[in-house]
Amino acid sequence: MRVVYATYPWAFETPGGGEIQMLKYEEYLLQAGLDIKRHDSWLGDLGKADVVHFFSCMGGSGHFCRYVKSRGIPLVISASLWLTEETKHLYPVEEITAQLSLADAIVTNGDIESDQLASVLDLPRERFHTVRNACDPWFAVPVEPEMFRAAFGIEGPFALHVGNVEPRKNQLALIHAAKQAGKSLVFLGHVRNGVYAGQCLAAAGDHVRYLGAIAHESPMLRSAYAACEVFCLPSTLETPGLAALEAAAAGARLVVTGEGSTHEYFGEDAYYVNGSDVDEIAAALVASSIAPATENLKRRVVSQFTWDKAVEPLQDLYKMLTRTR
Repeated sequence: MRVVYATYPWAFETPGGGEIQMLKYEEYLLQAGLDIKRHDSWLGDLGKADVVHFFSCMGGSGHFCRYVKSRGIPLVISASLWLTEETKHLYPVEEITAQLSLADAIVTNGDIESDQLASVLDLPRERFHTVRNACDPWFAVPVEPEMFRAAFGIEGPFALHVGNVEPRKNQLALIHAAKQAGKSLVFLGHVRNGVYAGQCLAAAGDHVRYLGAIAHESPMLRSAYAACEVFCLPSTLETPGLAALEAAAAGARLVVTGEGSTHEYFGEDAYYVNGSDVDEIAAALVASSIAPATENLKRRVVSQFTWDKAVEPLQDLYKMLTRTR
């Protein structure tokens, strides 16, 4: 069975969780024996695909998805999207609905995400399939925190944020919250929105350091997770963020948005915040930093949310679509 992976053309210019997810599906499914190919428009061999899996609802994606369906190839779309009745006006809902309507199967990262999308977009709930977000098992392998501290000259306790710099990740509110809480803040990631990054840097005082991006598979990233006092991802929504799963696997305390499917992953073992409430984020930073250390969150993530487990239902989905073709 050949599964062709595709996404919008500029996705890997500033790769984030969605791109890492795509690469990890590929990596672990190849290990499981599937034939995974990346779509290359120069080869003209799409007809060899048994299934096409398209990642994202980025504007314009419907054209490619429509062509796949015109060739009679089963289509899977990873939505990576959180919509509510209150927020749908912020998105090109008609275009997104048209694209997802083409899919034989829509992959989400949570049951609540499936419920929300089916309801808001008025699509059949049975077309949605939950495939959990995950992390590599090796994020649980200890790395000395001194590696990160020595490399960047960081002393004392600090809160850590890892994510592309863009409004959805809400770094600006976190900067204000860290200052209010009296916490040093280190944040890592690619700049996806230059104007917003400028606003963040303008607001950053002596308590904030932006260090750019660290390669996802570098031990330095694990060292950063090990070194932080608390990891904070107060996004406007998460389904959930891969960095939160990685930090949890590495043993970090976790403050994360309550908007999205985060509760399905972290249960009672994380602090949840409203991303628009700076006071609430500040309070959670303080509360989490003085909470007793526990292995509960780490055990939860490592036992349930690693990529080897995540791809099992995805493999079953591909097989089902191939059988019914």
